[in-house]
Amino acid sequence: MKSISQIFPQFDPDLLQFIERVAKEVDFHEGELLMRPGQYFKNSLIILEGRVKLYREGENGEEFFLYYLEPGNACALSMICATKNEASAIKAKAVTNGKALAIPLQHMDTLMRDHRNWYYFVLETYRSRFEELLTVIDQIAFHSMDEKLEFYLKRQFSTLGNPLTITHQQIADDLNSSREVISRLLKKLESQNRISVSRNAISNINL
Repeated sequence: MKSISQIFPQFDPDLLQFIERVAKEVDFHEGELLMRPGQYFKNSLIILEGRVKLYREGENGEEFFLYYLEPGNACALSMICATKNEASAIKAKAVTNGKALAIPLQHMDTLMRDHRNWYYFVLETYRSRFEELLTVIDQIAFHSMDEKLEFYLKRQFSTLGNPLTITHQQIADDLNSSREVISRLLKKLESQNRISVSRNAISNINL
């Protein structure tokens, strides 16, 4: 695994020393729930290794995919909840095995006050996730399901690579749709020679 200074080259030595002193390295495993709706935070997590998937959960248990967290990323929503001592409204699930830095909540004020590089890191985290969420909201509000699926697949290929190892049901769950609808739309894209669909895998041809 890369060192903390390699993952966060923007952090100055004083900040790195502070984080190394107060933070704890934790392991997570594929399929593990790292964050649940209604959960209160004792730590803010920064991903060092692996990938985590974030969802918004509806009143009836339905889920909608928001974004991934990868090495060097922190969850802006968890930072907000942690700072304001509010319960989480999202679910985070590990896609792979990995490691994270857990920074206890009581150190957040010190980090923001005394370490300008951390302050900039938090602002950039808020900015990038806010822009990503605006894009997701735009897709939900103003586009048809076939456009949502195309947007979703492009994000998945960009993050996870080509081909994707994924089931039609997983896509349906992420888009809060039905497997039948997703299968029909995937066949449509395949008939246009834009993707190739096989069992539990999708390849990008010209998406």
